[in-house]
Amino acid sequence: MKEPLWIPSADRVRASNIAQFIEYVNRSHRIGIRTYGDLYDWSIRELADFWAAAWDFLGVRASSSYEAVIEDIREFPGARWFPGARLNFAENLLRHRGPQPALIFRGENGASKRISYSELHQLVGRLAAAFRRDGVGAGDRVVGYLPNLIETVVAMLATTSIGATWASCATDVGPEAALDRLGQIRPKVMITADGYSYKGQELQTLRNAAKLASAIKTLERVVLVPYLGEMSGAESVPHAVAWMDYLADTGGGALEFEQLPFDHPVFVMFSSGTTGKPKCLVQGAGGVLLNHLKELVLHTDLKAGDRILYITSCSWMMWNWLMSSLAVGATIVLYEGNPIYPNAGAMWDLIDQERVNVFGCSASYLTHLAKERYSPKEHHALDSLREISQTGSALSIQGFEYVYREIKADLHFNSISGGTDINGCFAAGSPLLPVYAGQVQSPALGMKIKAYDESGRPIRDGQGELVCESPAPSMPLYFWDDADGEKYRLAYFEKFPGVWRHGDFISLDSETGGVTFYGRSDAVLKPSGVRIGTAEIYSQLEHLPEITDCLAVGQDWENDQRVLLFIKLADGAKLDEELQAKIRRRLREHASPRHVPALILSAPDIPYTMNMKKVESAVANILNGRPVTNHDALKNPGSLEYFRRVAQQLRH
Repeated sequence: MKEPLWIPSADRVRASNIAQFIEYVNRSHRIGIRTYGDLYDWSIRELADFWAAAWDFLGVRASSSYEAVIEDIREFPGARWFPGARLNFAENLLRHRGPQPALIFRGENGASKRISYSELHQLVGRLAAAFRRDGVGAGDRVVGYLPNLIETVVAMLATTSIGATWASCATDVGPEAALDRLGQIRPKVMITADGYSYKGQELQTLRNAAKLASAIKTLERVVLVPYLGEMSGAESVPHAVAWMDYLADTGGGALEFEQLPFDHPVFVMFSSGTTGKPKCLVQGAGGVLLNHLKELVLHTDLKAGDRILYITSCSWMMWNWLMSSLAVGATIVLYEGNPIYPNAGAMWDLIDQERVNVFGCSASYLTHLAKERYSPKEHHALDSLREISQTGSALSIQGFEYVYREIKADLHFNSISGGTDINGCFAAGSPLLPVYAGQVQSPALGMKIKAYDESGRPIRDGQGELVCESPAPSMPLYFWDDADGEKYRLAYFEKFPGVWRHGDFISLDSETGGVTFYGRSDAVLKPSGVRIGTAEIYSQLEHLPEITDCLAVGQDWENDQRVLLFIKLADGAKLDEELQAKIRRRLREHASPRHVPALILSAPDIPYTMNMKKVESAVANILNGRPVTNHDALKNPGSLEYFRRVAQQLRH
């Protein structure tokens, strides 16, 4: 029997939103659901009833009701959700009023600002009026090239209030990479800023904004937000107007919310773009809203008055997810900067100062703290903190144990996993369930996920491909410039027709009901035909203080595949025979002989995407003589030069 790290108290279970949802479902459907497992089984067995119950319980605001929950459920892709319904995404997020804070902004440079729900509503109305004055309307695109500011949130809400479609990336993305994303969708307006702060440096970005705006020929207006207060170079930005000037003379009239179909496009999200131009994923307002509310209210247990902070930027779907917290009546704490600047206590200071209840972060952030041997509980009160949400990549067993040992023994560690593709989760936490080390607590409600072996058979307690056998409301409507849907089908439905293949390597635990993630399935290693998840290697190397980061890839070799391990050394460490033997011994004894690499090499840096996910695929392409076409999709594209040199040496 596996031992849980945490079990929710009876009081906590009773007070949870999901317990109230179970009561609501039992009452309205005259059934006897008792456990999360019962609820999940019902949610995938009676898909339409579940999503209708979620609509009602979560209080979706619509000017016209739906005629059916789902049309053509067997059309996958192609099922239509809630036909007949008309609503507005921003209206649902701005349903609350009053003096309570909606947004609290904190920058690493000391900048601080807060805005109430009433003030937010008024500011969104002014920007929406300016957009309308410029002829922006339903179906147009507005894009953000911005830091994580209050103005970024206002711009998204104003855009969606008038029925235009929003897309964004942060200003730490170079202009070429931003153009590859934002330029594809031919926007009418861009909101940008004069710069951002990172690791104590103020980085001006108007030159980048000018390059981007000059390259996007469809732009008619560029609005400049003064974050750093340094507007030199603004004259080089075409169609530019200052933020306050743009809002002038917009009046104080009521904010009008354009009523649109459930599947009206609300966001364009972008794939990582590590193998070509990023794919543009068009997502519907109602589907994103309903799925976000499900995850925030039922899985995260977010309540009105709570304060929620997530380490994110507007390049990552977790920013979009976080914004929907406004619909719950929570306060969003926005942080702009490096989360470990000026030291590892930065976020924990902020949690104490702003009385944060739910804190979200990546696996890489927690792994860094553990490597630094930083103990938040030793330096901070953390009495307001009741939940940590973690995503981005798989967190090791040791990472889970670190949270409960060094942060707080009594909190809900809510590991979640899904993707930009669905703007949400396939697997998520539940305040009703225990937490087991290394596992996401359960499949998410309404998500009929399985693990398939290579022949497409469902398996349990073994590693396989993450698939979803039924449609879900937040799946993309379509890809941009994909009139016949071919790109969409190839991305998810080619390997298992009629079933969504997500590209993650997982196992489903029969004993706990949890889900373990082993990394991307396109990065799975296959020495001698045995499939190995890269996360299994990474989790073992976390125990070695000589290693700060690592990357494992497969290289085709003598009609087989050999595993190459690249390690980033800690200061003062050397990759000598002793350390090599230590690495091999650790993997052999704690994983298996198959996990032991053929070669171990020291790398100066490990490549990451903008969302801080390791890029095994780009390195594997280089080592196997395949092209890497989009270096700008990486946070540190210069890191690939080392791997090119290694590839040449290995070929000789």
